[in-house]
Amino acid sequence: MSSGKTLRNVFTVGAFTMASRVLGLVREMLQSRLIGAGTEQAAFTLAFAIPNMARKLFGEGALTAAFVPVFKGEVEAVGIEKAARLARAVITMMMLLLAAVVALVLAGVLGAVAGADAFGFSHRTRLTLALVAILVPYMLAICGAAFGMGVVNALGRFKASSFMPCLLNCIWIAALLFLLLLPGTVEMRIKFVAWAILAGGFAQLAFMFVAMRRAGVSPRPSFSGWSDEKVRLVWRNMGIAALGAGAVQINYALDQVLAQLASEWAAGVIGYAERLMDLPLGVIGVAFGTVLLPTFSGLFAKGDVDGARDALASSMRSLMFVMLPAAAGLFVLAPEVTSVVYQGGKFDATATVRVSRALAVYAVGLGFFGFHKTMVPWFQAQNDMKTPLRVSVATVCMNATLNILAVWLLPVEWRHVGLAISTVICAATGCALLVVLARRLNGPLGLAGSVGPLAKMLAASLAMGAAVAAARPLVAGFPAVAALAALISLGAAVYGLLSLVAMRDQLRGFRLRFRRRI
Repeated sequence: MSSGKTLRNVFTVGAFTMASRVLGLVREMLQSRLIGAGTEQAAFTLAFAIPNMARKLFGEGALTAAFVPVFKGEVEAVGIEKAARLARAVITMMMLLLAAVVALVLAGVLGAVAGADAFGFSHRTRLTLALVAILVPYMLAICGAAFGMGVVNALGRFKASSFMPCLLNCIWIAALLFLLLLPGTVEMRIKFVAWAILAGGFAQLAFMFVAMRRAGVSPRPSFSGWSDEKVRLVWRNMGIAALGAGAVQINYALDQVLAQLASEWAAGVIGYAERLMDLPLGVIGVAFGTVLLPTFSGLFAKGDVDGARDALASSMRSLMFVMLPAAAGLFVLAPEVTSVVYQGGKFDATATVRVSRALAVYAVGLGFFGFHKTMVPWFQAQNDMKTPLRVSVATVCMNATLNILAVWLLPVEWRHVGLAISTVICAATGCALLVVLARRLNGPLGLAGSVGPLAKMLAASLAMGAAVAAARPLVAGFPAVAALAALISLGAAVYGLLSLVAMRDQLRGFRLRFRRRI
């Protein structure tokens, strides 16, 4: 696949992801006002983390990373029919395994709820358990849907999988709008939201099963071919990748526990900051990660290492062209963005300060977060799951150590900021390790020619940030939304002008690649 085709696919994924993120922003604006950033939101954040961890492990995480290169290789070598049999065998095994896990977790949670009085659980713990009981079945739906995304993406069909998250956001928003019309406690509201998420998950599963069928891969259960060599290869690679993904998820769970220890509000505050950071990261970083795994898989299956190098280099430049100014803008405008998006109702000015501090730190790491999502598929596409595993384990140990120090040493109001700083440091370290190890595996990656363009992008982004910061007093008397819109417009104009002056080659490359319709 040419770099132009890669970028056109990224544009497709990014456009639909932008729609999903905008809907997600509307969702967060509603939820912050209805739920706030207190105990209820913290309990929801912790409960929702459980199915999300499963999604990253079994759905779009280890299993997809192990499955897509093998599936893509089968498509290239023997055609769609045999590859479809492989997909049906793997998804059947996965869904049965997940059903058993859901049943066990649900039984344990319901048992804990029944014994809440005997154990002396706090109100927050009881609420967390109640939300976990509602959301655990969501694990089955979203993992199946995420696997379907991997199948259709491997076949070069990115529109359906990119649109899928919009379904959940639409159902979530509808539930929040319904709650606006009803009186009730915050606890009642968050439980209603949890039920809406569960319904949205199964709607996503049905949608992706239809998309799989249209792509030529029926999602019907298959109990044959489980011992096939390629199926065993998928599960063997999945086992290795799961160790890395599991280490990351264990670290994420530790972060949540440490956030709970830091203060009763820290987990909810960090969750709000992460979702704001996810807007540019999800639109651009995730789009590249989504497209590059099947792209690299196809190129390596053909032995075209030079083509893979070209796709990596051009993707990295295109990624940073957007991520660096987004990072500078979010860093400077963190208070304004947080206030406009969240503040109101149950979300007060104190919560705005707390979230904006974490958001400013996360903004510094945006480029690293995005680049990490382009480097990991480089190894996965070569069925090398061990290298990302080693990097994950190293960064997880570092992150755990830094997080414990942050909770132990920092004042209460800054502990969540320390957790965010740790995340950024570990992301930067992970990127450096992945580049070094990729060079050992494949030789030069063709990134040296990107140093000059990246330096220009960074300089333009810093200049844009300085201009926005300098202009902030000029809009002090504006309404909050108008002030933010004016500052964003100024930043976009400054960066655009500097790009026209200093980055004409990069812009010309974009124009040539996107000349054809997607």
